[in-house]
Parts: sequence; structure tokens; C-alpha cells
Amino acid sequence: MAATGPLALTIGEPAGIAGEITLKAWAAAQTDKSIPPFVSLADPGWLEAEGRQRRFPAPVKAVKSAEQALAEFYGALPVLRIGLSAPVELGKPNAANAPSVLRSIDEAVRLTSRGAASAVVTNPIHKATMYAGGFKFPGHTEYLAELSKPATPVMMLAIDGLRVVLTTVHLSLAKAVASLTSSAVETVARVAHSALIRDFGIASPRLAVAALNPHAGEDGALGTEERDIIAPAIATLRKEGIDALGPFPADTLFHTRARERYDAAICMYHDQALIPLKTLDFNGGVNVTLGLPFVRTSPDHGTALDIAGHGKADPTSLIAALRLAASMAAKRAQG
Repeated sequence: MAATGPLALTIGEPAGIAGEITLKAWAAAQTDKSIPPFVSLADPGWLEAEGRQRRFPAPVKAVKSAEQALAEFYGALPVLRIGLSAPVELGKPNAANAPSVLRSIDEAVRLTSRGAASAVVTNPIHKATMYAGGFKFPGHTEYLAELSKPATPVMMLAIDGLRVVLTTVHLSLAKAVASLTSSAVETVARVAHSALIRDFGIASPRLAVAALNPHAGEDGALGTEERDIIAPAIATLRKEGIDALGPFPADTLFHTRARERYDAAICMYHDQALIPLKTLDFNGGVNVTLGLPFVRTSPDHGTALDIAGHGKADPTSLIAALRLAASMAAKRAQG
């Protein structure tokens, strides 16, 4: 299926910075054609109000199809209407609007699944507000997995020059260590390997697998997870023809020369992956969900309720998410 439609951009949390960065990304795209066209699945009135409040008026055009959105994009921000149930007070999320946020995600997936849109890009949601509105999933990733059964979603974070893939995600460090298994490492690596080929155009992906303990366990003196869990997983992967190496001590895995030797790092827990990535490029990170039947990216930041309404929101991560989604969709279409 050719990736010819616009990207489908969800509303995100309307009381946060989603509206501001959506408007700023659209404005940047008017002169920077490396930013791909997108359609906002949101409330047009909300976006118009955002523009007025930011002293950043942008023409907003309600459209009835993704095809029309492409025709309108250079000149007006095209919006497929998802109405909000309650007025938006910036910085103060309202659970009454949670169903609209969810409908925006559903519509983005529907458009992408039938080929009208090329990929899903999600603005950040406010999880506590979603839960209060009846949302039953830990976050975007788990909900998209439910919509895409039997998909196996895997979280990747990406910047220029570094991709990190998480074996465990939002767990305490103690729970992450306790839940680590060879099977989990193998599953994540397999999904990453396939995605690097299909979505990133890397014919022979190189995976560097991080150790869990200092000095990769020091032959068991500083921990046995490398010997008992990670090394056996790497051996299994290599037997399957996957170029996985390690386990490498995490403190030597992310310097400049080390990063040249792999296409993605398979990390054991959240901060092991995100600290180096955010240190290298705090504003430009992109959250990518691998293993879905459609491409999905997101800015690597939250709703930023504390700065909503102040005009300070940086659209860099959203713009990076739009560019990467378009690139991945094009690679997938070529396959």
C-alpha cells in the first residue's frame, strides 16, 4: 500500500501544549517542505482559540477527508473534526474530554489502517485524566496494541545517530530486574530486527545488547543476569541469523565510537535507554512503537501542563516525530 496520504495527528491532551505545538509544526511546514503534510484530528474551534491565545493566529480549515487535507495543507491547517465535550482551560485537564481524545486515536488508526493516512502521530495524553474518563489501558502503546491484536508492541526511542529499544518499560527498577527473562530479550530483539529492515531500510541490522549490571556482571561477581538471562538470549538470536552482540557494559555503549557499531541498542530498563538519548538530544527525541501493522510515532515528552498557555512550547520533538513517521511509512510502502 503506497504511503500517499497525510499523517494523522491526534489531538492529545487539549489542556496541555498539544494545540500550541500542532500550530507551530504546521507553521514551520509552510516554509520547510521536509516536514510532511498532516491532518489534525481535533476540534477546529479549540485550535483557533489556541492560535488567538498564543498571539499566533493560523488559518484552520475544517475538512471532510484526508484527501482534502492534502489539498488544503499549504495555506491552512486541515482539521478532521473531533468535537470536545467541555471548554478547555489550559493547564487543567477535564475528564469530560477524555472520550474525544480517545476518538481521535481511534480515527487516526482507522484512517491509517485503510490507507487514507500514511501513519499515526500521537500528541501526548494526560494519563490520570484519561483514567478518570474511563480509559482502561496504561497508555497509548497498550491501547494501540489492543486495536492491533495480535501485534507485539515494542518501544523504541530515536534521535539522529541513536536508537534505543526497551526490554522493560514503565516498571520500578526492582520490578524491571525481577521481570527480565531471556524470552523477553529475544522477543524485543526480534521485533526490533524486523522493524529496522521494514521501516528503516537497514538490510542487515546490527543490535548491541546492553548488560544489566556494572561491568556486565564481572563474570558473575557483580550479578548473574548476564550469564543466566542475557547471554543465552543473544545466543538464541544469533542462531536465528540475527546480528546481536553483547552483553555490553552500559557505561561504554553510548559514546560516539560505540554508537557507530550498531543500528539499535537493546536496553534492559527505562532509564538505561533514555538517559543517554535525552543527554544527546533532549528536545529531538521520538517515541516509536514497533511491531504494529501501521506506523506510529509520538513526541518524546508529556503534556507539559505547567507551561500550557505560556507560548513556550517547543515543537522540535513533534516535528521530528512527523518526519520519522513519514520516512518509516515510505520505507514500509516500498517493501
